[in-house]
Amino acid sequence: MPATYTTHALPGGPRLAHACLPDSECAALSIYIPTGSRDEKEGIPSGLAHFSEHMAFKGTATRSAKELTLAIESGGGQANAGTSEDHTVYEAQGEAELMPALIETLADMVWHSVFPENEIELERDVIGEEITMIRENPSDHINDLLAAALWPGHPLGQSISGSLESIAKITRASLRDFARLHHFRSDLVIATAGPMHAEEILATLLPLLPKNFTPPPPRLGYAPAPGKQITDTRPTDQLQLALAWHTPGRHAPERHALRLLSLILGESSSSRLFTELREERGLCYQIGSETCLFHETGALQVTAGLDPDSRAESLATILRETADLAAHGPRPGELERAKRLAIAQSKLGFESTSAHAAWAGEGLLFYNRIPCPSEARENLLQVTEDQIQGIAQKIFSQEPATAEIRA
Repeated sequence: MPATYTTHALPGGPRLAHACLPDSECAALSIYIPTGSRDEKEGIPSGLAHFSEHMAFKGTATRSAKELTLAIESGGGQANAGTSEDHTVYEAQGEAELMPALIETLADMVWHSVFPENEIELERDVIGEEITMIRENPSDHINDLLAAALWPGHPLGQSISGSLESIAKITRASLRDFARLHHFRSDLVIATAGPMHAEEILATLLPLLPKNFTPPPPRLGYAPAPGKQITDTRPTDQLQLALAWHTPGRHAPERHALRLLSLILGESSSSRLFTELREERGLCYQIGSETCLFHETGALQVTAGLDPDSRAESLATILRETADLAAHGPRPGELERAKRLAIAQSKLGFESTSAHAAWAGEGLLFYNRIPCPSEARENLLQVTEDQIQGIAQKIFSQEPATAEIRA
């Protein structure tokens, strides 16, 4: 049977998004906090949201870090978390019978963390190693450089993990203040998926909710600004090259055409950039494109690992393909192939219980509703060649932000 999605108001303002999957043997839970690195405005150390996410696993008023882990893993489950530019998610999965334990443990972590001082110092070292690992891997670090080039002077341009200098400024007080401000927001979303009905979820969840939730703080907006060019010079045998163009945000009607434009440009082995740069010219091993969308803005970006001697030819080829899409739109067969790929990716993406929880939670968090997957696929099928050309003209008329790592 297909999933049934429902939305339920919770006391104090938060909402529950539930995906009922009658045939599933598994359960998934996600708690979405509507904040991330873009909210680290002036006076807030970059990396605070990410550091706070790490510390949620480090102990609560009643349990140590090990006890939190065992509460889920002893039952065969697993828990994880992630921080992005505009939200933080705590998630857990396991067999369906484990759902009450998943809810109870994540609720304890999110709302009752105590941020032990000794754990803060240990985790500062761990996050420092994570930052160093990213910086020393050019294919990872290029993404931070591109963000800085694309969003200069704005928190969207900062590394989500922060820097070694910024995380040194994070204290127990700043972590507790961050949690008080964001973990008790009235606009947070809890997402669940599994064979149980929402009433069973609510019976476990409601007694665990905080008694008071607070209105969300104002979000730092974004005013469009020209991108920059950033070059990082280091000993390396391979050039890392990245380009990005500003796009409309996740609510723009052109978002469906933008998704297909990226597929045509560089997201698959039949895409223009993969075919031209790798298959036809042998200029690179890795080349690809992707989109990232936020509330009011977004980006389409291209990244590649190249032989340094092929830089000029590769850059010219990328810009020639973007210009061609703006001038002429898709070639025969490209749009239909992109639609088939997008629909297949959508269907494959729903093969796990946790994917249904993510779909429900992110739909409610970002769009204030849970779209039916078939509705999303139909929106893609309705995209025309003129719409592809229109969004290509809109974004590729800009000078791209660029980032390079080279010798």
